Amino acid sequence: MGIKEFKDKATQLLAADEPFVVERHGKAIGYYTPFKRPDPTEIREAADKLNATMEHAARAMEISVDELEDILFAPMP
Repeated sequence: MGIKEFKDKATQLLAADEPFVVERHGKAIGYYTPFKRPDPTEIREAADKLNATMEHAARAMEISVDELEDILFAPMP
């Protein structure tokens, strides 16, 4: 879309979830890519799944979750 169209519709365009290109004289001068808004439910579900996986792995290794975290997040040599 051209600069004039962008200027005229900026509020609507920026509220939408679709990316777009702004052009000047037919050449791209900018891109708009909206961020995906995180879904709190999806975040909670992912955290719960990670916690369950960590607990399962720790049990299988016969160590505590804290010990597993120490192993996983230890600085690389």
